Amino acid sequence: MLTGLRAFHKEFKVGSVSQSVISKTASKSPKGTRNLRWWIVWTLFGSTVINYISRQTFSVLAPVITQQFHLTHTDLSKIFGAFQISYAVTWLVGGICLDAVGARLGLALAAGFWSLMNMLTGFASSVFGFAFFRFMLGIGEGLNWPGASKVVSEWFPREERSLAVAIFDSGSSVGGALAALVIPLLALAVGWRYAFVLSGLLGFVWMAIWLAVYYPLHKHPRVAQQEVARINAGRDAALASKSRGVERWLGLLKERNTWGIVMGRSLTDPIWWFYVFWLPQYLSDARGFSLKQIAAFAWIPFAAADLGNFTGGFISGYCIRRGMPVIRARKWVCGVSCIPILAGIPAARVHNVYYALGLICFALWGYASWSTMGLTFPSDLFPHDVVASVTGLSGLAAGAIGAAFTFAVGAVVDHFSYRPAFVAAGVLPLFATACVLLLIRSPQVSGTQLIACTGSDAVCCSGAL
Repeated sequence: MLTGLRAFHKEFKVGSVSQSVISKTASKSPKGTRNLRWWIVWTLFGSTVINYISRQTFSVLAPVITQQFHLTHTDLSKIFGAFQISYAVTWLVGGICLDAVGARLGLALAAGFWSLMNMLTGFASSVFGFAFFRFMLGIGEGLNWPGASKVVSEWFPREERSLAVAIFDSGSSVGGALAALVIPLLALAVGWRYAFVLSGLLGFVWMAIWLAVYYPLHKHPRVAQQEVARINAGRDAALASKSRGVERWLGLLKERNTWGIVMGRSLTDPIWWFYVFWLPQYLSDARGFSLKQIAAFAWIPFAAADLGNFTGGFISGYCIRRGMPVIRARKWVCGVSCIPILAGIPAARVHNVYYALGLICFALWGYASWSTMGLTFPSDLFPHDVVASVTGLSGLAAGAIGAAFTFAVGAVVDHFSYRPAFVAAGVLPLFATACVLLLIRSPQVSGTQLIACTGSDAVCCSGAL
């Protein structure tokens, strides 16, 4: 499979110019697109927005679909869980594939696939049908974050990396907010089935933009020499690990930093899944919201999460510029950010719906700040040729635990209420932060035996991947 993808990837090179010629041109040309790396990360932001619009379309329309097909909360948990299972597996397998074939081709194919699956969801009429297309949707969407993390590790120096992660990751909040605001209006205008079709078309537009904007750093035909020099000067991890093949990935399992990242994400991601999947249904069940009211209010917590992404990114970047070690700055932000997440616990108990939404906003603001650090750790701690793999491994574990949490929420709500789920979502980040503080360390001598690659050697290392 990988061999076939590699062959297909050759079709996406610039014209008939060879890789070596492109590398030399990019490294020697003093002129090019100004701040090209920021154009690339904002394109990744667009991918994440569309990713979440596709993902949230079912969640936002769940009250209508539930009523039409007489679904229980346990049925909903099966549909949500089907997505999470495939999504989790794709984080790992997709991360390895992206490290092998590159982010350009991998992300383009992923966007086209998940967009098609989202469109086909509109034609489902049973629990099995919805679960099947959500499962297929997860296969495509699971590639987005490992790919984006890989691109950021390649294109950004350490002091800008957390802000770059905040930008592309904030697309999840923006996408969630747009879905909550626009999808109900589309459903009211053209029907819920066509809402899936229209939201799915966005991914194909993004594919064309991505293929025009992105190439790897040392192959990009429009990158300036000054930008390449700035990025190389700000590296704190090697471009390539010494090991090759299976040994390269098995070695990651011996790293305490790998397990710090995995445990941290596994105990925080279920919080996000809970609010993403269940918030519209909670507002309908427990607060009596109509579809129009969901459109009017359900987007607000996602806007708060968007602010949290940039809060974490800006604060950690500021601390690094003031001389604080990189990993210490990231861990400090995690420690502070876990506190506001506790606000979700009383959200289910207050009688005033606006107070409840305010507490949920505060909790998601803290979560998003924490999550930005969790997504930045792999590019801080590992060489670039395994960043997507480490990110994928953490996504696999987080998705598996998140799926279990989603199934549990469905059963608990059917038999009790939403309150136990809100309590669990508030407490889990405390354990996640403890794992990060105890396990993650700034690498002195990496277990993967890194090769220091700079200047022209960096081109050689990247070309050997």
